[in-house]
Amino acid sequence: MAKRTKRILETSEPGEEVRLNKFIADAGICSRRKADEFIEQGKVTVDGVKALMGTKVRKGQKVCVNGKPIQRDEKLVLIAFHKPRGIVCTTDRKEPDNVIDFIQYGSRIYPIGRLDKDSEGLLLLTNDGDIVNKILRAGNQHEKEYIVTVNKKITPEFLSKMAGGVPILDTTTLPCFVEEINKTTFRIILKQGLNRQIRRMCEYLGYQVLALQRIRIMNIRLGRLKVGDYRNVTLDELVSLKEMLKDSNSTSDYGDD
Repeated sequence: MAKRTKRILETSEPGEEVRLNKFIADAGICSRRKADEFIEQGKVTVDGVKALMGTKVRKGQKVCVNGKPIQRDEKLVLIAFHKPRGIVCTTDRKEPDNVIDFIQYGSRIYPIGRLDKDSEGLLLLTNDGDIVNKILRAGNQHEKEYIVTVNKKITPEFLSKMAGGVPILDTTTLPCFVEEINKTTFRIILKQGLNRQIRRMCEYLGYQVLALQRIRIMNIRLGRLKVGDYRNVTLDELVSLKEMLKDSNSTSDYGDD
């Protein structure tokens, strides 16, 4: 069986240079953004030389942060978690209901995007920043699927307007797939992730969301995963995910749910 290393999802050749901020993030020290701050502050050296923004490193070079040598963590963590209502998708430990303390995974991971506190369902968490950016970046338009229950009967007009685009947050939502499940429940597939998008769309049309569950992100499904449980994304899912991400930009100008 192939090892679950970060190379599973990389398209570059082994041995190629890696951006220093990614190297530091992969070592579990901090985020890429924070790594850039450390570099700007002169706290990072490569082979004893103070690093500059944009520096790249290759295997065998010695990287130090605040004088301490670090090593890139090659092991890939990508888990599917069934987030309960009430849990907040943040790594900030000051938030009492943060997802990191709830899961207690044991090594540094962070959520891929958000699922608001009042919603439940599939949340992916990882230690690989490239996956985060490629999945979330709005321009890549990767699918996310939800089951939504509202407070009154769904009409054909409601479904049509939801599918065609709704004006919220100074923009109009992209056309999307919407399908009625029963009188008050529908399925929706989005290719964007504006803040509280589905709730805002429903509110604009005079509906209130009573329950919202995310059941799929790209090729990864919630399935029968129990509320509060998590699982490793399978190797088959990783292979399919790599194929879906191969043309995705990792520049982090993404929106979110």
